[in-house]
Amino acid sequence: MQLGAPIEHHAQQSPQALALHFDGEDVTYAEFWRRVLQAQAALQQRGIAAGDRVAWLGQNSPAMLVLLFALARLDAILVPLNYRLAEPELTAILQDAGARLLVLNAAGLANAPGPQPGLSCMPATELAAPVQIATRSGAGLDDAPVLLVYTSGTTGKAKGALYRQSALLANCRIAAVAQEMHRTDRVLTVLPLFHVGGLCIQTLPALHLGAQVHLQRSFDAGAWLCAVQSRRPTLSLMVPATLRAVLDHASFAATDLSSLRLLMTGSSVVPLALIEPLHARGVPVGQVYGATETGPVSIYLGRAQAMAHPGSAGQAAPGVEVRLLGTGAQPVAVGEVGEICIRGPNTMLGYWEDPDNPAFRDGWFHSGDLAQQDADGYYWVVGRAKDMLISGGENIYPAEIENLLSGHPDVIEVAVLGVADATWGEVVVAAVVRRQGSGLDEASVRRLLAGRVASFKIPQRVAFFDSLPKTALGKVQKALLRLQMDAQGPGGQQESAFARAQREPKGGGRAM
Repeated sequence: MQLGAPIEHHAQQSPQALALHFDGEDVTYAEFWRRVLQAQAALQQRGIAAGDRVAWLGQNSPAMLVLLFALARLDAILVPLNYRLAEPELTAILQDAGARLLVLNAAGLANAPGPQPGLSCMPATELAAPVQIATRSGAGLDDAPVLLVYTSGTTGKAKGALYRQSALLANCRIAAVAQEMHRTDRVLTVLPLFHVGGLCIQTLPALHLGAQVHLQRSFDAGAWLCAVQSRRPTLSLMVPATLRAVLDHASFAATDLSSLRLLMTGSSVVPLALIEPLHARGVPVGQVYGATETGPVSIYLGRAQAMAHPGSAGQAAPGVEVRLLGTGAQPVAVGEVGEICIRGPNTMLGYWEDPDNPAFRDGWFHSGDLAQQDADGYYWVVGRAKDMLISGGENIYPAEIENLLSGHPDVIEVAVLGVADATWGEVVVAAVVRRQGSGLDEASVRRLLAGRVASFKIPQRVAFFDSLPKTALGKVQKALLRLQMDAQGPGGQQESAFARAQREPKGGGRAM
């Protein structure tokens, strides 16, 4: 089945059903499909054909979704770009992908790369230009590649994860089961569509089923709360940083959240301090674990289990295989920590022009994330393999310490990492964002952990910041944070000039 076939079906069977609401405009399925056909014709006039790569640069917009389905009809490939990236980073991705066309909306025009050989540009408005609407699709092969999405390039060269149409369709089915999604649902989408999290966890599955999507340009805590109050969504998706912003917003307590049947989250380890206030309001907080390379729905915690297993990533999604591998690539026992490895029908075809990448072998994606499985089959993510530190021969998982500190009312954000030490190999350090006016200091942070964790897990140094550097999905960029801590110096209490310069988050993300 071709990716757009369900949309065409809804346009024919329920033409007046609402597909999208955006910036005060309602778009029916009939109108949405008309725009897809119109965009297909516009792309054909530009010479776009099967296998061509077409990039999108801009904030969330119905035009990006229209572009995806139009390209699917041509067996061409969408390359969504993170508009927060700098021009050299965008240029590197466009060149790596060999993009023929760059489509820009208003936000993308602000930082569009300069002219490049073989690349033409067009404003998104031309997708709706008055042209003869196409009536004939391309081959429409479900095994044709359709999406090339790049991982973060902040610690090295960005990698492109290539998806077939069949994989996106499989992910739609898996995500629908995981979230008990049905046609009557109303999805509130605020995370960026240039990541598989914002695009594939709820947005595409909802359109696949014929449900409604309320789309916002970007995340704003006040706008999200206003939309919950007025649009009455049944499902939405958050990451820890956006959850924190919503919980801290002045309107949170007064907003009626009763329409939310399930609020999903993920992208990184989610502290209980961000889950419990929503459970107290009667909103189940589920989780999705996955990566740019895995669809991303691989492990999930659904509505029925959300309140009984708060903080768990959940169980393997239907049809997805999960292994935890330890030393020598051998499976670990229940309760032991191993690397999460995933194989399923929704995973990527492979890395773009990098078939020998060791992270993807025999259909298995080796995530680099560490987790343990309990006796009931639930997975608990403990962090990244590269973030694990070894102090005096003891393995230390930063997430354990971060979860304990994040529960304190004076701690807004915390990140734990290791620094080299001549005696112990590595020691623990913590970066903390305090609530304004808090008397929290280095000694009091250590006292919060005393008696709750082993002494070797207590930070040897605590540095305080106004904010922590993050990716577009709100995950702390620990490589940048390490540089900020170095620039701040021992015992520093103020944000460094380097930190201020890096405050605007850049990059993509793992696990959504």
